[in-house]
Amino acid sequence: MQTDIETPTAASTADAVTETLAGQVRGHIIGPGHEGYDAARRVYNGAIDRRPRAIVRVADVADVIACVDAARGSGIPLAIRGGGHHGAGFGTWDDALVIDFAGLRSTTVDPVARTVRADAGCTWGDVDHATGAFGLATPSGFVSTTGVAGLTLGGGSGYLSRHHGMTVDNLLAADVVLADGRFVTASEEHHPDLFWALRGGGGNFGVVTSFTFRCHPVGDRGVIIGGPVLYDIADTEEVFRWYRDLLPGLPDELNGWIGVLEVPSTAPFPEALWARKVCGIVWCYSGPHEAADEVLAPVRGFGAPVLMGIAPMPYRVLQSAFDGLLPAGLQWSWRADIFERITDEAIAVHRRYGERIPTPLSTMHLYPISGAAARVPGGATAFPFRNGGWNGVIAGIDPDPANLPRIAEWARNYWEELHPSSVGGGYVNMMMDEGNDRVRAAYQGNYQRLVEVKRRYDPGDLFRINQHIPPGAADGRTAAS
Repeated sequence: MQTDIETPTAASTADAVTETLAGQVRGHIIGPGHEGYDAARRVYNGAIDRRPRAIVRVADVADVIACVDAARGSGIPLAIRGGGHHGAGFGTWDDALVIDFAGLRSTTVDPVARTVRADAGCTWGDVDHATGAFGLATPSGFVSTTGVAGLTLGGGSGYLSRHHGMTVDNLLAADVVLADGRFVTASEEHHPDLFWALRGGGGNFGVVTSFTFRCHPVGDRGVIIGGPVLYDIADTEEVFRWYRDLLPGLPDELNGWIGVLEVPSTAPFPEALWARKVCGIVWCYSGPHEAADEVLAPVRGFGAPVLMGIAPMPYRVLQSAFDGLLPAGLQWSWRADIFERITDEAIAVHRRYGERIPTPLSTMHLYPISGAAARVPGGATAFPFRNGGWNGVIAGIDPDPANLPRIAEWARNYWEELHPSSVGGGYVNMMMDEGNDRVRAAYQGNYQRLVEVKRRYDPGDLFRINQHIPPGAADGRTAAS
């Protein structure tokens, strides 16, 4: 009599892999039904609700290698979680094996060489804490809860970018576990093609376990002069035109991002301004304080601001100023583009949608990619946008899931009206899961080279849960396309 043989399911395969890993890793394995599973699978964007097969809180590089080998051998999807901050929620995935770096957050500063080494689980708050003790910093975004790994691998636009370049311009080396399980250090001298791709190409090429960055003296022993200057929403067009014309002529030491927002109904903002829609610029002067009054004179002398919040503060205080307003778990819908010009037509769009901000936390920001960041050739790193201009993001944000359709519609409509004035591509760190055409546009002329590096280091496409660059033909198409 013929006996029916049960074909192994994806679930049974995954369970077998998890059981094998339990005997190989020093870290903690969390699966469905385990205490803490629901908390462990959450990411920063509360709109993401995925159920991975298992989450491995790795304890060391050996654990990472074991997980990579297990995923490659079994065919189970592999997701990598650093800070878990990305809007698309790539740090988790349904039925995936998740490598979670939450337990690896050490930093080491060399104040003489002016470098910092950071584990892949670090946030920028961890790094700022370590480097700030020596009056140093490296360009690192605008919110200190952002993960070091994700921000770096996507490019890294921040308060110090006009002064010291993008985060990737300050990356000196990265330790990487490759798809075949090998461990390498990528730098200008070793695996330079991989190093080039890691500087903006995302998580497509391997699992980065640590980063080494160049640091810079900031302000006066780590104290910058900066903060928000807010204007009534009715002044948006005048403020945008002034800012657009002023910024290119400013010294690199002065950076400022511009946006439309609603004043938070909380201290330290004056109660009279709570819930008021405004146009705002957040300034950061990171140069010598003796020159600050002269550099900041145009800022302090312009218009009729409803709030002038510029003051000396440690760099890490400015970097973390919005952390409390944007805790993990909020509903997010992001749209992003790069703009080399701020046109009058675009300014009119900003005012119109600024007046229609749907919820208190929803906002639009334009972050400069100029000064030192624009003096790097477009092909020097995978991040391609080096012609000056701004990294723009529209973020619909609210704590209530019922408001997700509303904030998503506002962000989408806003983006659709602005997109014709963009360069056609966006910053991968601020894009949702939008498909390969948008990924191609995000890398412009660097896309084909990224495909070649992907094919060299990950021909089997193990690392595909990200802003995906598939291996394939020279034009980037998969074999089936």
